[in-house]
Amino acid sequence: MALYPKIILDALSTVRYPGTGKNIVESDMVMDDIAIDGNHVSFTLQFDRPTDPFIKSLVKAAEAAIKTHASADAEVIVNVKARPAAPKVEVNPLPGVKNIVGISSGKGGVGKSTVAANLAVALARAGYRVGLLDADIFGPSVPTMFGINGEQLYIHEVDGQDKIIPIEKYGVKLLSIGLMVERDASLTWRGGMASRALTQMITQADWGELDYFLIDLPPGTSDIHLTLVQTLAMTGVIIVTTPQEVALADARRGITMFTDPKVGVPVLGLVQNMAWFTPETHPDERYYIFGRDGGTDLARKMNIPLLADIPLVGRICEGGDAGCPVATTEGTITAAAFDHLAREVVDAVERRNNTLPPTRVVALNH
Repeated sequence: MALYPKIILDALSTVRYPGTGKNIVESDMVMDDIAIDGNHVSFTLQFDRPTDPFIKSLVKAAEAAIKTHASADAEVIVNVKARPAAPKVEVNPLPGVKNIVGISSGKGGVGKSTVAANLAVALARAGYRVGLLDADIFGPSVPTMFGINGEQLYIHEVDGQDKIIPIEKYGVKLLSIGLMVERDASLTWRGGMASRALTQMITQADWGELDYFLIDLPPGTSDIHLTLVQTLAMTGVIIVTTPQEVALADARRGITMFTDPKVGVPVLGLVQNMAWFTPETHPDERYYIFGRDGGTDLARKMNIPLLADIPLVGRICEGGDAGCPVATTEGTITAAAFDHLAREVVDAVERRNNTLPPTRVVALNH
């Protein structure tokens, strides 16, 4: 009996894949490459993965089916191929967020969290929808700065999923690991646990519609930073430093990390915090107790904008400790400084979005 592809396919349709119970033809496992030359028959079976445990048994079953249902004299060659992997589709965990901005510093103690908190409030006061995530897992400060220590978190259902409801204060949606653990508890988590906690606060919270989602990052460079750029397509980062050389050296390393081609997150600009000390009763006086213009010089050398100089004023620290960021008050030099910073950040984000392609989630190989 002459052999032709329809007879071969009919024979192979009697072979079932043990994993699903469906025959290998309807499962699209038989590729469209059946070749017949007299009694010689060859074709390819494709599997979802090269380590499929049923490969050998299915090859034998296919050979036997052709000999039984097509021709006992058939000489059968079965090739095996792994099905090409489907292209990975990026899923945006924050579809309602327009801009995601990290607030970073090369070292601790430069006022990064203070800048993040007051920037968030200043943006909200300017009419923007703002969220602030405290990603400093081991040293969360947002609960203290916003006076929400001990606040109860609640969960509600969104599109069939349970989502954490961020706490809202001063017009800013807030979430911090400090709201999920005892206030004085010491977190002795390994890097993987901290990264999973950060991912949960990003993907399992109902952030809703936001113009700016600010993320207060831990100081330095760590697994948390890598987790962040692998989870979110960042609009950009803001680097906070003081004029001191020791802070500037670490700020350079932070800038280098984000601008590394493997990471590729735009640096929106530099904030020089504690640029000078000004007595509140003598606002025209300036004392450069941490050095002068170090951040200005670094921004010029690294070719990034200097977004703002924030003076060192006692009210800033007092406001943070009291849970009332100074940006909430009008008519002070500190509120004016953060209002200026907010305007500069809005302009920097707009320039970035108009001149650069959207940032993609980073695929890093450890």
